[in-house]
Amino acid sequence: MSASALPESTAAVSMGNGSEDGSEGSYRVVSKAAVLSLAIGLVSVVGLVSVGMLAVPVVGLAFGLLALRAISLYPDEVSGKVPAWMGVTLSGLLLVSGAGLHTYTYLTELPEGYERYSFQELQPDKEFPELPIPPSALEMNGRKIFIKGYVHPGVQGAGPVDRFVLVPDMGTCCFGGQPKLTDMIDVQLINGHSLSYSMRKRSLKGVLTVDPRIVAPDGSQGACYRLVAELVR
Repeated sequence: MSASALPESTAAVSMGNGSEDGSEGSYRVVSKAAVLSLAIGLVSVVGLVSVGMLAVPVVGLAFGLLALRAISLYPDEVSGKVPAWMGVTLSGLLLVSGAGLHTYTYLTELPEGYERYSFQELQPDKEFPELPIPPSALEMNGRKIFIKGYVHPGVQGAGPVDRFVLVPDMGTCCFGGQPKLTDMIDVQLINGHSLSYSMRKRSLKGVLTVDPRIVAPDGSQGACYRLVAELVR
């Protein structure tokens, strides 16, 4: 079979005469999927450490398995078994360890006396479309909650701050324009806590106030929610 007839995932990234053991007379292409699997496996280390992206090693594992299948089907035309196995092993280990770390964090991160909530529970209820705030959120008024989110870039460059807007994801503010009122929590840090803007996910614990008349840090009509909080991490 010629190199041009091989699947796209096995297209050559380098070509040459000779087999992997140095013998003459064979002509094989290096599986692009094998190289990608190894590269993604290495990148997934950074992904898990910085943003906890379990999807990264999943992609690396898929590319590695795809490469190994192609090499098995076309052993005389395709090479790259070593990087493919390295990518599969590295991605698999990181996927398992990452999942374990996330599970452990979830089970141990909730501070005593606080309830875990997410932005999803703050959104309007489809059964009550006329209400800007769902009844379930109104019931959260005054509760001690634990919630995660991202700092709105409105304080970027301001240095350490103790007041900012928390949003559910970076796309909400960075790529989706102005966040909805129910996608913002006006946060006031207390007990000497402060933070500088970054794109990392933040965990906060504090007392939630639910009120559509809350005023934002710039004096304008702001979010429906306010959190007097301490920074967990």
